[in-house]
Amino acid sequence: MLENLDLGIAIVYIALILIVGILAGVGARAKKMETNAEGYFLAGKTLRWPAIGLALFATNISTVHLVSLAQSGFDTGLLNGNFEWMAAFTLILLALFFVPFYLKSGVATLPDFLERRYDRSSRDWLTFISIISAIVIHIGFSMLAGGIVLRTLFGFNMYLSIAVISIITGVYTILGGLRAVVVTESVQTIVLLAGALIISYAAFDKMGGWLPMKSVLTAHAELDRLSMLRDGHDDHGMPWYAVLFGYPILGIWYWCADQTIVQRVLGAKDENHGRVGALFCGFLKILPVFIFVLPGLFAYTLFKTGQLDLSSLGLDATGHVNSKGIYTLMITQLLPSGLIGVLVAALLSGLMSQISGALNSISTMVSYDIFKRRKPAATDKQLIQVGKIAAICAMVFSLGLLPLLDKYESIFNGINDVIAHISPPITCVFVLGVFWKGASAVSAKLTLWIGSLLGVLVFVVNKLVPDSWIGQTPFMVMAFYLFVVCLALQVISSYLYPMKHTKQSEGLYWRNPLDPLRGAAWSGIGNYRILSALLLCIVTILYVIFR
Repeated sequence: MLENLDLGIAIVYIALILIVGILAGVGARAKKMETNAEGYFLAGKTLRWPAIGLALFATNISTVHLVSLAQSGFDTGLLNGNFEWMAAFTLILLALFFVPFYLKSGVATLPDFLERRYDRSSRDWLTFISIISAIVIHIGFSMLAGGIVLRTLFGFNMYLSIAVISIITGVYTILGGLRAVVVTESVQTIVLLAGALIISYAAFDKMGGWLPMKSVLTAHAELDRLSMLRDGHDDHGMPWYAVLFGYPILGIWYWCADQTIVQRVLGAKDENHGRVGALFCGFLKILPVFIFVLPGLFAYTLFKTGQLDLSSLGLDATGHVNSKGIYTLMITQLLPSGLIGVLVAALLSGLMSQISGALNSISTMVSYDIFKRRKPAATDKQLIQVGKIAAICAMVFSLGLLPLLDKYESIFNGINDVIAHISPPITCVFVLGVFWKGASAVSAKLTLWIGSLLGVLVFVVNKLVPDSWIGQTPFMVMAFYLFVVCLALQVISSYLYPMKHTKQSEGLYWRNPLDPLRGAAWSGIGNYRILSALLLCIVTILYVIFR
């Protein structure tokens, strides 16, 4: 249990974020954006690259990352850091290949883009999948991680405390739309990074530095914990080939085709701001390995040397340390009162930014992809009202999912397990749609339907028959297998049912792979081509060092 000072800091922080969010909403109203749907859902398409990059990062980095990446660092070393560094490659894809089409087409949602490239049925299916994934992945799991933190640190009832935080977040999100979300996410990103740096330094200092940590690993014959790319005999289910072939399937869906993430880019002032904002987020994604994952590894070596007491965590069903609460335990044992409150604020930042981003994307999709489809004459005021109701319903439904999601031993693995089974058909349809003229509407529909059904069946077999070949296949390898099936299905069906392009769809695929590099760009270091090359080089060098 923490002191009143830490609780006070957390409460003050929540109050400040609420005030900032409401003021952002009031500012939007001053510009008469509360009755303008584009202003409410897409911030009037006025977002600049710093806000886009920070908001992308904040929407991605939730309490789940702070808690679960530290847990994975404790359990497996730097291995799960692959999800952070590989994201840089997919953010380059977003900046170079997807942003131009999204902004040029003027869409408010990605399902809308899919209709313009293919047909209406593809839009309907993606809307359904996107809303479900936002509720489960972006809101549900984040609530669970936040609840675990608040229960561990303050002894609060998990469900009641999460309900209160969610209501506060919902207030400024529903009042201010995307503008309020982006403004608060920018603040929350700074607080989150500051908190992560504090706990990272505390763990580093307690251990005595990098070399003592490395010596402990060497003494226990566990130096492979510093390796990011492991061979096929690694027992953690993520060999190098799973990362190389499987992650892009998950990453392209998450970073290039998921409404909750991409909505910040859709609100960009212009193409260059959208592109550079995505690349800025790519540079930020280098940090989590060092400030989220590495502290967990330091916690492991501190435990091995008797400098960290894990007795309060207990044991899991397999007799190992129940590492779910390792991050909160590090906070209470390594930091003095006052700084603990700052870390709690950082954890709440991750939770609130994830919830607000997902609520805004859900309200946008329900308003544009469902309500407006059925009532084309709907006014902007009606669209905003429907979006607000949808956000409230999504929040209530997510709260109801918490007991079910709590069954996963690792929250982070639970998220990626779900993504691995829903992303292959969506990734396939978007990639072929953008890069291949021949990708047809019928093929997209068949791929989304059959691929999604296949993903559900594989997921069910994985859980019911864990000793089967399907159950024993690493989830990222399975994602690649599912993608190959979807790819074959769409290519074959495209030849059987050729595409009949409309004037609109004719402009929504690249005729030449080099065309994305010929777009207008800022001069100097702000040139998206230079930034893409720089980011690519930095991440490649890091992989060579930590291979």
